[in-house]
Amino acid sequence: MKGKKIIIVLGGLAAAATAGWYAYCGYTWSWGPFAKLHNIKTARHPGNSREYDLKKVEEKTESPLKGKNIVFLGSSVTYGASSQGVSFVDYMGKQNGCKVIKEAVSGTTLVEDGKDSYISRIKDIGENQVDLFICQLSTNDATQKKPLGAVSASAKAGDFDAHTVAGAMEYIIAYAKERWNCPVMFYTNPEYDSKEYGEMVALLQEIQRKWGIGVIDMWNDKAFNQISDEERSLYMADSIHPTKAGYLEWWLPYMEEVINGYCE
Repeated sequence: MKGKKIIIVLGGLAAAATAGWYAYCGYTWSWGPFAKLHNIKTARHPGNSREYDLKKVEEKTESPLKGKNIVFLGSSVTYGASSQGVSFVDYMGKQNGCKVIKEAVSGTTLVEDGKDSYISRIKDIGENQVDLFICQLSTNDATQKKPLGAVSASAKAGDFDAHTVAGAMEYIIAYAKERWNCPVMFYTNPEYDSKEYGEMVALLQEIQRKWGIGVIDMWNDKAFNQISDEERSLYMADSIHPTKAGYLEWWLPYMEEVINGYCE
């Protein structure tokens, strides 16, 4: 009987530890069953105040993106994990009068790693007509130290090692081109303290040269990254995730300019 009590106690402690970990993940990164805790925390951030609400954004009279059907594939940054579920994707759609499909799940990776990975989810996108496909260079692959791999000599989706970052990116490009025959772009985060992500950006540049895709490179643009401490405090909830203000005032104008230049 004593042994059974010890097992029960240990089981309870393990369950409590697991629940605590999930609560921490939800509060910190907005994923898992306690993701709403993160929304409660970030709602108080000045960069998420009502003046930056999506409903206050007005549509442009003219825009090259007007009427376009644009698919975005990504994770927490594409979703808007620190900005109440609103990201540049939503602002872009509202401001430019285009249809946006936001396929974004927090905590997921480019590298094939379960049903929520980028590759698994791109296959579930039901759109038949896509004018532009834009994929996030996921910070999660860097945080989780996924293997980089190398650029392949092939151009067929079935030839890539999707368990590496290079193979996953090439698979996504090949799939999007074969499925929708549309322009393909990737976007990076602005610069932050991550050697692994910097290596991923360099790899993306190699892949860009091979495939001729568009890249919204916020990582390497020194002028773009030179904002004041006050602006950074308003625009970023942490080193990776923007606030509503960050998406609307900092990221969106830059991204629109690069997208329009690539697609014209």
